[in-house]
Amino acid sequence: MAPNPFPTAAPFLPPSADIPALATAAKGCRGCDLAELPGTQTVFGEGNLDARLVFIGEQPGDVEDHRGRPFVGPAGKLLDRALEEAGIDRANTYVTNAVKHFKFTMSGTGKRRIHATPDAYEISACKPWVVAELNRIRPALVVLLGATAAQSLMGGAFRVTRMRGQLLDGPNGSNARIMATIHPSAVLRADETSRDQVYGGFVADLRTAAAAINSP
Repeated sequence: MAPNPFPTAAPFLPPSADIPALATAAKGCRGCDLAELPGTQTVFGEGNLDARLVFIGEQPGDVEDHRGRPFVGPAGKLLDRALEEAGIDRANTYVTNAVKHFKFTMSGTGKRRIHATPDAYEISACKPWVVAELNRIRPALVVLLGATAAQSLMGGAFRVTRMRGQLLDGPNGSNARIMATIHPSAVLRADETSRDQVYGGFVADLRTAAAAINSP
């Protein structure tokens, strides 16, 4: 495969575009090689464009890629349940991903697409879309779901295991605070003996987020 002439999504962003225009433009992005994967589509963020709370995950999964919407697969259903327990209405939030395409490998039988973690180049290439989303929405709090989302905004040295659940200052010039927690898929991957504990910790982090956006 020839080298990608666009090592970043930045040239594909229309200036001063609103979220719907960004979503349309993202369909034509060739900022990294994931756009060339067969049978995939861009999955942009969606939700309340005046949201005070934004969630950023890793990338769309197989279900999300087929439907063209973020967090509608198994991890999304778990997120919905956890949000309800934490007292957060998903309709009042905006959800998106650090990477807008589904990165995968094929199973040995060639019948199933298996999730593959985006690399640093792909995360960096897609970052302009995430930054543009946040600049349009201007949330009060951004919750980073998992390591890929956290590294996208906070850098490769950031560790969710050390910083999860803490309210951190956002970038200079931003009124937003940042909080990192696990990705809901981590709950699904947990073994049966620890799943309830992992899920409880996730809900506790979401309750911290809810309290933060509801505080004066």
